[in-house]
Amino acid sequence: MRTDLFDFELPAASIALRPASPRDGARMLIVPSDGVLRDGIVTDLPRWLEPGDQLVVNDTRVISAQLKGRRIGRETEPKIEATLIKRLDGSRWQALVRPAKKLSPGDVIRFGNEGKVCLLGHLDAQVEHKGDDGEVMLSFSFHGPALESAIADLGSPPLPPYIASKRATDERDAADYQTMFAANEGAVAAPTAGLHFTPALQAALRERGVGIHLITLHVGAGTFLPVKVEDTSGHKMHAEWGTISRDSADALNAARANGGRIVAGLSFSRGRYSPDQFSPAAFDAVHAGVGVQRSRHHEAGL
Repeated sequence: MRTDLFDFELPAASIALRPASPRDGARMLIVPSDGVLRDGIVTDLPRWLEPGDQLVVNDTRVISAQLKGRRIGRETEPKIEATLIKRLDGSRWQALVRPAKKLSPGDVIRFGNEGKVCLLGHLDAQVEHKGDDGEVMLSFSFHGPALESAIADLGSPPLPPYIASKRATDERDAADYQTMFAANEGAVAAPTAGLHFTPALQAALRERGVGIHLITLHVGAGTFLPVKVEDTSGHKMHAEWGTISRDSADALNAARANGGRIVAGLSFSRGRYSPDQFSPAAFDAVHAGVGVQRSRHHEAGL
């Protein structure tokens, strides 16, 4: 499919820089089986589902993956921003950096401010390898739990570019950019559809007779990368790691066998699943975010 078919005008005034309050007051576009589009809000979700429907939500938790620092050890010390996208082992991460042209293998980046946090006040990482599209492999000076603690202290939530370009990250973002289901750390971006759930909405869904099941899908680097090709078949997606418990898989497969509907309340692009558990192709309906293609790639939960 041609990627220009996804283009549309998105006025700046229509981009929310903060979540709705309460979160389930956000707008929701309804696409029912009759094909007639309707406007609603997320609190309407229970009335569009049926008793016995099974809703699947994502319990991934966003890490403080955005780090800011500077290159050291050379005559100039340009500022460097890094977004951690994949843990490789106890001390190494794959990351997206900018400006990548300022870095070469062997360079050292110092994140943080001396005398502030992380015992020594900073966290050093060496560039072990430099790939395409701003990807580098970073080897940190800390290891294991000490590195995780340093990243949590120094990092911040990696806000979507359309928000980060309009305001600075602040303390509210640490809570605003997590879903109510967030439990298992590993995502580098929030599963956008889940951002709109509240305890009140969850209670209303259960009262309606809708089952709610947790899976873990760690949102990966693909959410930050623009689609540059002219046809979607040429776009390379980043793999994402996911898991589903045997209990959840059994419950969902049983619901499907009994004629029930399975509704995805999560956002995902491409993941790795065990075929003997549960296939995402079996979803009957989706409550999800919208991915805007090409150079202005956004995710806006509706």
